[in-house]
Amino acid sequence: MTQDSDIILRLTAAQHEQLRRHLFPGDGKESVSLALCGTHRTARRTVFCVHQIAPVADDVCIERSPETVIWPMEPYVPLFAEAARKNLAVLKIHSHPSSYPKFSRLDDKADRALLGSLAKLAPVASGHASAIMLPDGAIIARVFTGENQFTKIARVTVVGDEVVSYEDTLKGLELYDEAFLRTQQAFGAGTISVLKNMRIGIVGCSGTGSWVVEMLTRLGVGELVLVDPDVVERKNLNRIINSTAADAKMKRPKVRIFARSIRRVGIGTKTTPLHTDILQRQVVDALADCDFLFGCVDSADGRDALNRIATFYTIPYLDVGVQLKADGKGNVSQVVAAVHYLIPGGSSLLSRRVITPEQVRAESLRRRSPEQYEALRKEGYIHGAAVDSPAVISINGFAASHAVNEMLARIHPFRRDANSEFRHQTFSLTDGAWLRIVDGPACPYLSKRIGRGDARPLLDNAELA
Repeated sequence: MTQDSDIILRLTAAQHEQLRRHLFPGDGKESVSLALCGTHRTARRTVFCVHQIAPVADDVCIERSPETVIWPMEPYVPLFAEAARKNLAVLKIHSHPSSYPKFSRLDDKADRALLGSLAKLAPVASGHASAIMLPDGAIIARVFTGENQFTKIARVTVVGDEVVSYEDTLKGLELYDEAFLRTQQAFGAGTISVLKNMRIGIVGCSGTGSWVVEMLTRLGVGELVLVDPDVVERKNLNRIINSTAADAKMKRPKVRIFARSIRRVGIGTKTTPLHTDILQRQVVDALADCDFLFGCVDSADGRDALNRIATFYTIPYLDVGVQLKADGKGNVSQVVAAVHYLIPGGSSLLSRRVITPEQVRAESLRRRSPEQYEALRKEGYIHGAAVDSPAVISINGFAASHAVNEMLARIHPFRRDANSEFRHQTFSLTDGAWLRIVDGPACPYLSKRIGRGDARPLLDNAELA
């Protein structure tokens, strides 16, 4: 979250359930599993993301009891070799059926032997890790840092229809601020603490994005990473809150005016404004550090990049879209808003047919080579080119509000119906219809990239190599 030198472990709810089923077979004895993890390291944070799980079968273990599990390493040498070849970290996770919430002396000895050997045979900058799962699903984890020492993993996050973090969620509540009293009355002190310690990325700070920034600030989110390459223009003043005519005259970057407005609110939210395009290494690094992502962009390649970042780094992602069809003379034929909640390893914007590969390629070309793009468009090789569409502040605010409430429902479940029923929502203001669309199968491409971390090329995109 916002502390310096955090170490975090992330996995999906499906991965968590796979581990839980294996580690607790019902006989009251310890079991063990291995996992390969993609990693991401910055000066502020090290992130481990579970990529591949390799359970150690109970029947190959040398010894299993309520207090210990001993297993042969030889069958898993190819897995360790794969970790070295792909620059992945190894995570060893075993169960404590007794609910003992600490690493035992036997655990220390076993971990030093295994992880110490891996540090020599398959060195990785992040180090290798070990973890304990308790019967209630809670995970306690640490990293072997060399010289027989361990460093605690501060937080383990499970990303699914709910986003669950195993940590001291009440940390810092002594820093009570009356500004959040009403939110605390609604959602409780624990949720206020979670928000206070969150780092959230918002890509696109125009119509819907400006509302998302405003609401997350006043909810008390600890830090916002703001990404937008554009400056304020006079035509934006009808829909970008906190923008002024002076901003448009001076052509101030959108991210800078939001950093300014957040400072003026004065309730503690920090900002990292990035006045650039999403497909930049510094942007990927900053967003990979985030705990939640909001996409408030129209471009197919931008939305695809966000979906990839969320998948490679195991981050929950909310995509917000608005479509207003009008003839320019005051006649409106359609007003539709859509909010997509995307879980790494599940369906994607591509598999939901929100964007197409052809759109992604065309818009990527337009960004990289406008002249070539325009030539192909005129020759008829590119269809459905994006054009400016009407945008109205009230409609943008409506869509953004639903997206922010969707995030709250994931970190503080308050619905009577299951969150799984709200992954894809469409709102037609012209028809007065609110549709919950049944989610489809996992994306055949991105589901293979869960937790891949800082792979090369980054995000499988040669532009970021």
